[in-house]
Amino acid sequence: MTQRGTLGVAVVGTGKMGADHVRRINEVTSGARVAAVVDIDTERAKRLADGIDGCTAYTDPAAAMAADDVDAVLIASPGPAHEAALLTAFEHDLPVLCEKPLTPDAASALRVMEAEQKLGHRRVQVGFMRRYDAEYMRLKELLDSGRLGRPLMLHNRHRNATLPVPGFTSEMLINDAVVHEMDITRWLLDQEITSVTVMKPRPSSNAPEGLQDPQFVIFETDDGGAVVDVEMSVNCRFGYQVQSEAVCENGTARIGDAHGMLVNSAGQWGGSIAPDFVARFEDAYDREVQAWVDATRRGEVTGPSVWDGYAAAAVCETGVKALTEGGRREVKMIDRPELYRS
Repeated sequence: MTQRGTLGVAVVGTGKMGADHVRRINEVTSGARVAAVVDIDTERAKRLADGIDGCTAYTDPAAAMAADDVDAVLIASPGPAHEAALLTAFEHDLPVLCEKPLTPDAASALRVMEAEQKLGHRRVQVGFMRRYDAEYMRLKELLDSGRLGRPLMLHNRHRNATLPVPGFTSEMLINDAVVHEMDITRWLLDQEITSVTVMKPRPSSNAPEGLQDPQFVIFETDDGGAVVDVEMSVNCRFGYQVQSEAVCENGTARIGDAHGMLVNSAGQWGGSIAPDFVARFEDAYDREVQAWVDATRRGEVTGPSVWDGYAAAAVCETGVKALTEGGRREVKMIDRPELYRS
C-alpha cells in the first residue's frame, strides 16, 4: 500500500455515484486516497483527477488496476460493465467494493462467483448500503436478539419523489429499486427469498404513460415462511422515503419515520423529507466505504458478498417475470457455495 499504509483506490465510473464516492474517499474516509479515476468520458475523468493530488485519470479500467499505486478498486460504472471490471480485478487479486448490481443478471453474477471461488478467498464487497444505515442496523440488532420473538411479517415502503433517471421502466422498479428491499429482507431475517408476487395497483397520474407505478411486491421466505411486502413508487412527488416495520411474535418495530426536528410555526407543524437517496443514506454510504477500507487494510473482506449479489439478481429476475407474466413465481438459485457460508 502507498503513503504509509494508506489505501490507493481506483474509482471506476465517475457519474453521480462514482463522483460522490471520489469526494467521500478524498474528504471523509480515513486510511484511503483516490489514486485513480476511470471513465470513458476522458474530460470528466481528467477534471476529477486534476483536483486531487497524486490522482491519475484513465479511460481503461485494466490500465488503472495495473498501476503500482492502486491497491483496491471501487466500481461505480453502469451495471453491464461490472463483470469485466470484476474479472480484471480478480486477475490482479485486488479487493473490490462494487456498487449494486453486482451484475445485471443471475447468469453473469454466477460467472463472477465462480471466478472468485477460483481465487480461493473473497475479494468483493457488494454495495448494499442499507446494511450500514444506523436505523437498519438497530433493527437488525433487535431482531437478532430475539426479544420480540420470531419475525412473522415485514412491511416496507420505498418512495421516490420523481423518476430517478429519464426513461425509467416498469422493470427498473424491480431491478433498480425493489432490489434494495430484496437484500435488506435477506439480511434482516437471515432467510432466502423463495417466491415473488407483483401486484399492479392503478397507475399514478404522476407516472409517464405506460409505466406501472406504483407496484406492490410480496416476498415469501424459507425457514418457516415470513411474508414481506414492498410498496414501491417512483413518482410520489413529496420526497424520498424509505420505511420498514417488522411484525414479530411479541411486538413490532418500525424505522424510517425520519422525525428529526419538528417545527411549530404560524399555525403549522412539520419537518423535512430527504429529496433523494443520496441525502437519505449519506451516513450509510460513509460507513459502508469506511468499513470496506478498514477491512481491506486488515487484509479482510466483510459485508455483502458475491453470493448476496447473485441472490439479489436471481430474485430480481423472478420479480420481473412476476411483473410481466403475473402470478406467484418461485425463485431458483444454486446451493450456496462453501466460500460464502461463514
